[in-house]
Amino acid sequence: MNPSHILSFVAALPLLAVGCATNASGALPGAEPLTAVESFEIQRYLGTWYEIAKYPVSFERGLVGVQADYSLRGDGDVRVVNSGYKKTFSGPRSSAEGRAWVPDPAEPAKLKVRFFWPFSAPYWVIALDPKYEWAVVGDPGRRYLWILSRSKTLPDPLYDEIVSRIHELGYDTSRLEMMPQKRDEAP
Repeated sequence: MNPSHILSFVAALPLLAVGCATNASGALPGAEPLTAVESFEIQRYLGTWYEIAKYPVSFERGLVGVQADYSLRGDGDVRVVNSGYKKTFSGPRSSAEGRAWVPDPAEPAKLKVRFFWPFSAPYWVIALDPKYEWAVVGDPGRRYLWILSRSKTLPDPLYDEIVSRIHELGYDTSRLEMMPQKRDEAP
């Protein structure tokens, strides 16, 4: 792993945290205030999630195969490791480690995430499969958006259904960008 890639990946994260990323708001005109899912269990959310699509963000520019790995820390918070390959799947792997927590136990799907102290950003789970097979993450200002899955791909009809839900939540889905994921080799 090339230290300069890690540094560039981590250095860009505070831009998102303070709302200075180059993205404009992704809200559709007249959109209602965003809400997080009502039923959320952090234990079921732990594990690996693959990025399927997202709003473009500067700190992921040039990365492919982005995934997030969540595990429980000793203090009860969540260890977050985001990683991806630089330019191609044979490129160097770049990763950043952060911490997520639930500020208000009454709203467990409204997490905060921090990759670089003292900056943190809202991490709201705004749509979630009942079996925790896919999730949609955003922020109340609709500046960023991720579609995540436990698998590296989603069937087209399911992806279309998720995009339709996101649109109903007031997001401009024309801004979504697919994340290339490496297909597993057949045995």
